[in-house]
Amino acid sequence: MIKYIIIVVVVLLALLMAGLVVRRKHNAEIGRLDKEKLQIQHYPIFEELAKVKALNMNGQTEELFENWRNRWLDVVDKQIPKIDELLFDAEEFVDRFKFNKATHTERDIEQELAKCEQVRVQIITELDELIGSEEKNRIEIEQLKEYYRSARKTILAHQHSFGPALEALEKKLEQFIPKFEEFDELTKDGNYLQAREIVLQLNSEAQEIFSLLNDVPTLLTEIQTKIPTAIHELRNGQREMEEQKYYLRHLELTEYLNGLENELEMLKAAIAELNLPAVSPRIETINDEIDHFYNLLEKEVMARKYVERNCSGMYSVINDVMRLTKDINDEVAYVQHSYRLQDREAEIPKVGLKHLEVLQRRYELLSTRVHEEKSAYSSLQEELKEITDEIEQIAEEQEKFSNKLKNLRIDENKARAELETLKRLLQDTERLLGRANIPGIPEEMDARLEEAAEQIFVVVQSLQEVPLNIIQVNQHLLNAKQSIEETHEKAQEMIENVLIIERLIQFGNRYRATNRQVHENLLEAEDAFKKFRYIKALEDAAKAVEIIDPNAIKRIEELVQEQLLTK
Repeated sequence: MIKYIIIVVVVLLALLMAGLVVRRKHNAEIGRLDKEKLQIQHYPIFEELAKVKALNMNGQTEELFENWRNRWLDVVDKQIPKIDELLFDAEEFVDRFKFNKATHTERDIEQELAKCEQVRVQIITELDELIGSEEKNRIEIEQLKEYYRSARKTILAHQHSFGPALEALEKKLEQFIPKFEEFDELTKDGNYLQAREIVLQLNSEAQEIFSLLNDVPTLLTEIQTKIPTAIHELRNGQREMEEQKYYLRHLELTEYLNGLENELEMLKAAIAELNLPAVSPRIETINDEIDHFYNLLEKEVMARKYVERNCSGMYSVINDVMRLTKDINDEVAYVQHSYRLQDREAEIPKVGLKHLEVLQRRYELLSTRVHEEKSAYSSLQEELKEITDEIEQIAEEQEKFSNKLKNLRIDENKARAELETLKRLLQDTERLLGRANIPGIPEEMDARLEEAAEQIFVVVQSLQEVPLNIIQVNQHLLNAKQSIEETHEKAQEMIENVLIIERLIQFGNRYRATNRQVHENLLEAEDAFKKFRYIKALEDAAKAVEIIDPNAIKRIEELVQEQLLTK
């Protein structure tokens, strides 16, 4: 029984302690909320609002002041007492250990405090905006008035620079005066925020005027002076060149210049209406077009110099290339008695001659057009360059073919010399095998030697053909070279393998009596060696030696290579 009483007492004490801890937390939270309430309640909002009295307490300013004051009085007289009641309720709930209700009440207090803080922030923000607007308005309106006076002086002092746009610019400036008056009236009536809108609008218009005062004179200079001067220069240049027998109708320059003069009047009218966004990019385009025509006229001058310098000499160039091509064609007929040429190669001079005849007719027509002086020199230059390029291409092709014909005899002699070299290499291979101390030559090596000899025979036969097909000769020669060189390498490799086998067997003989596996491998190696199966013998001998000393194989290979080098 006592045990249960003790348990109950312990549980009650635990619950009491937990309740006290929770109550302490709630009391701390209520204290924090009360502190926030006091900060809001005692915030010197009316001292801040007193700054407004330095302004004109009329109109909008007066309305804003009354609105702020009433909103804050509502906070102090209604919302703060409500919060006090909620704080009192929360304290009672905590004292009675009604923690859930206390929590809900604390949340309500938090929301009410947030509303009060929001009102305070809005009032201060709007107040700062009003006071700041008044200060900015006072500074910026003076700057705008000064700019207006400066712009007015500029227009009066440089009326001629603005030409037809003068009247529109003056009207834009005149619009500033009623705006200044409206600003003063709004400021006097305490409507500082509305006055701020006037200042911002004037700032935008001032920037536009500033841009116009800078751009209008520049664009008018282009339209009234620079572009007309360029038009005059282009007309004079065209007239002088036509007097010098230049053909310029394809440029359609006269039509362009007439249209441009009409367009300049339209652009001037657009400037009078201050429609600069439509004028400025077009001026840039016109300047590019004028530069293009200058370049075209200069191109005609350069083209005439090129034609006069190269046209007359082209006749002799064509004749020289035709004579060269005919000589090569005759040489082909002579060479074909001794050497066989592919049909495509043999036709190179004939194709070249036909092409040259076409170019000759094109040149004659070009020469006629030059003398008639009814064609643009730029087109004549282009045609002359095409003819020149094609003639140079034909001459280069014929020169290459001529050199190839001359090299046929050289290629034949080179092939015969290489044939003799291969014969000697084959003979050296046979002597190498004959001098080598080997049991015999395997069938594979005999077959290689026979194949190499047959390849030599094929080359000899192809060199005896008339006419000689040098391409076929070189192909047979390549086959023979590959066969003989491969045979020579295989012979050297076989002789080296035989020496290695002998050394390996000699090394292994010392261990045959004590190692049965070595003895059996060496027996197989010796049997293969006697049957000329040298690769098999090398593998068996290497297996035997590897059992004894794996490093011995490498030492024996190095000794054999040194022995072969000293021979």
